[in-house]
Amino acid sequence: MLNKKEIQELIERKKIVEGYINLEKQLTPNGIDLTAATLSRFSKTGSLDFSNKERVIPEAEEISVKKKNKEDKYGWWRLAPGPYKVKTNEIVNLADDLIALAFSRTSLLRIGCLTQHGVWDAGFSGKGEFILMVHNPAGVEIKENARLVQLVFYKIKQTEKYNGIHKNLT
Repeated sequence: MLNKKEIQELIERKKIVEGYINLEKQLTPNGIDLTAATLSRFSKTGSLDFSNKERVIPEAEEISVKKKNKEDKYGWWRLAPGPYKVKTNEIVNLADDLIALAFSRTSLLRIGCLTQHGVWDAGFSGKGEFILMVHNPAGVEIKENARLVQLVFYKIKQTEKYNGIHKNLT
């Protein structure tokens, strides 16, 4: 696993993460926090098969934010229990010898939410997307640009890189 200094060097030299809000605040001892750009509610049925020939990624309706005060720069999402699709502000650009795994921040867990992720394969480039599950029966409020997940990086010996439909996702 890469440490903070190694991650910062790769961000500066190789742009492995772009579009961050505040690098100093988002860097952690072993990763970088990713922030919420948009939250969406699933609105259609999805489909998944073995070959992906019949895969259907369901449509999702973006949820609007509401400001608590007129003076506020950012608004809040008020979320009832259930699943939501999150898109990050950050763009991740993984080299052929680097993979990443994302984990829910403990602050998110403490308010009754968790996130679900896939592996970020070597060669992936694009904005992150993941599932936010609200388990708190009273719901939660999430502010725009909130830090929801921590992305950690691992060096690998790579022979093949990611070439799926989500490459260069924006």
